[in-house]
Amino acid sequence: MCSVSGSPCMFPLLILIIVPRTGLLALVSLCLCTMVRMNVLADALKSINNAEKRGKRQVLIRPCSKVIVRFLTVMMKHGYIGEFEIIDDHRAGKIVVNLTGRLNKCGVISPRFDVQLKDLEKWQNNLLPSRQFGYIVLTTSAGIMDHEEARRKHTGGKILGFFF
Repeated sequence: MCSVSGSPCMFPLLILIIVPRTGLLALVSLCLCTMVRMNVLADALKSINNAEKRGKRQVLIRPCSKVIVRFLTVMMKHGYIGEFEIIDDHRAGKIVVNLTGRLNKCGVISPRFDVQLKDLEKWQNNLLPSRQFGYIVLTTSAGIMDHEEARRKHTGGKILGFFF
């Protein structure tokens, strides 16, 4: 069994050990598995959500990605989070986000559905609690933006997530 995932190990390392003085042989199995991050944006938003629920003032997000940075920029523009700092550790990077206590919920939409401009109202009704409250984040040909900016620019795209 894998010590990381609890499932049968995909990459076991078997070692044959001779026990000193007794001459007995022992077979030891080690697991070489590591957990793999499937969706870094989902992990980041879940970390922010959990820290906000616990009343934390800051949260550390790792790894860093361009999509996470753009999503956080949209959130910061609307005042749902404070400033954030990108820390380059010569690996995958980290982000320290200052929380304001204004965020109620944020999350990703997976899979990233295509949304035309005419369907945006339907998604808005399904995801957001009210008309004038919260934002849907889209990735478009003009960049990552909220649904109001996409409507102003008259462009559709793929849904990344939401926050309110």
